[in-house]
Amino acid sequence: MNLTSLGNVGNLGKINELSKGLQSAGGVKENRNAAFETLFDAAAKLIEDTNRYTNEAEEAEVAFSLGLMDNTHDLQIAQQKANLALQYTIAVRNHVLDAYKEIMNLQF
Repeated sequence: MNLTSLGNVGNLGKINELSKGLQSAGGVKENRNAAFETLFDAAAKLIEDTNRYTNEAEEAEVAFSLGLMDNTHDLQIAQQKANLALQYTIAVRNHVLDAYKEIMNLQF
């Protein structure tokens, strides 16, 4: 599984910097932007870590298939790390989508 297209999400942080320059110097907006930027950076790091674990698992599978590695224990550890990271990423995504849906259903 290749998540490299999702790795480009980190470049979207530049959009946040540009929007800061265009906004007025309101204290509340700056706090919201800083909070969003922190959350966005954490999500981008989560995706990068998941991609790294997946790539390491694929490399371990190839090395085992080619006979370069004979320890099945290391192969299973790499696969489990990738699997758990992907499950965690999906769980976080699902919770974020649920929160978004709740916010959209609010009536003022």
